[in-house]
Amino acid sequence: MSCAVVLFTRDLRVRDQPALAAAAREAERVLPLFVLDEALLRGSCGSPNRLSFLLDSLRDLDGSLRERGGQLVVRRGDPVEEALRLAGECGAETIHLSKDASAYARRRLERLAVACEPARVRLRAFPGVSVVEPGAAAPQSGDHYRVFTPYWRAWSGQPRHAPLPAPQPLRFPSGVRAGRVPTLADLTAGPPSPDLPRGGEGAARRRLERWLRSGLGRYEERRDELAADATSRLGADLHFGCLSPAAVLARVEGRPGGEPFARQLCWRDFHRQVLAARPDLPRADYRPRGDRWRRSGRLAEAWRDGRTGYPIVDAGMRQLAREGFMHNRARMVAASFLTKTLYHDWRLGAAHFAALLADADLASNVGNWQWVAGTGNDTRPNRVLNPLRQARRFDPAGDYVRRYVPELAGVPGRAVHEPWLLGAAERRTLDYPGPIVDHEQAAAEFLERRVAG
Repeated sequence: MSCAVVLFTRDLRVRDQPALAAAAREAERVLPLFVLDEALLRGSCGSPNRLSFLLDSLRDLDGSLRERGGQLVVRRGDPVEEALRLAGECGAETIHLSKDASAYARRRLERLAVACEPARVRLRAFPGVSVVEPGAAAPQSGDHYRVFTPYWRAWSGQPRHAPLPAPQPLRFPSGVRAGRVPTLADLTAGPPSPDLPRGGEGAARRRLERWLRSGLGRYEERRDELAADATSRLGADLHFGCLSPAAVLARVEGRPGGEPFARQLCWRDFHRQVLAARPDLPRADYRPRGDRWRRSGRLAEAWRDGRTGYPIVDAGMRQLAREGFMHNRARMVAASFLTKTLYHDWRLGAAHFAALLADADLASNVGNWQWVAGTGNDTRPNRVLNPLRQARRFDPAGDYVRRYVPELAGVPGRAVHEPWLLGAAERRTLDYPGPIVDHEQAAAEFLERRVAG
């Protein structure tokens, strides 16, 4: 009987999973496999928030496979070695997996191809992480788009596939030990953020349905309102592949709010095609500006701890620590404050986000950090976001700040964004710092440095 191994990576679902669907269609037995990659566990992928969401997703995936007659085999080690070992145990003729854009994922695919040849195992790679694969939409003058708007036009014109149903039934090969999904304590000593959401395809589908019913229609007008929390919160579900981005796009297209949300899906693919063309993007400036970044442990620590004295920045950083998530507008404000007000290296910020965000997709994380820092794809690289103006515009009543900075919960009106306007006696009652820098002065110094650079 023919057998196929399906190596899951960032595609932890049974619906619209092209690699799994092809294996179920072409082979009589299917061996679903996930390998806890030792090399990734040693980096930010091994952070408590990422691992907690991942383990939820693996348990959910195993349950979905068992409902259809299969089960998830879990191993720990090198994914190439484990995939070939399992293929040998069950006599598999093929290994299926989804393609990805990072340098590590591409090396993994290359290593698999080399290892499969002498073992006489066929390797098949499928789309499944992107709506549009890197390289599928490319300009005539180069290998990738450097500006978003022309990429959006090209992306929008690409053909779409109909979302695939979950394959059923599945036949699991006999004699293979499945192993178990480990606990978080097996992998890390640290606890996750207290309000981290649950992972898995089931939870992701429920979030999507709620979003379609109550959020999508007003997304265009409310997405930047910090206190409204009117974004989809599907980032981690898309990052771990609990939802297919192509299937999500199919659900929103043609509906009120669908086009602006589709642009957000397009942004994910935009950064992914940049990363595919520039695999050094996590380490090197896409467009070097001659920056000589400051190095102040005191300022960087205040930023990480949400103690900068600028409430809108601190609220975002504390939301990140509490939930493993930060509102996109707050991300922009916090990133601009670190790179342009404090003039610290974007890599420091990207590493902190990667350690705490459940949705820390490599391409989007470093792409957005470089965009804000002015070293990436922003066509206005020297823009500086003023935290006070951002707060007055996107949190006018101060509700977002009061939610995440409890020291300021009782501060009335506009003063919640500018607590230094309070009288000396009132300030003494607050356990909240004064501003660590003068933003206006720091912004002017940043522009002088950029011009000099």
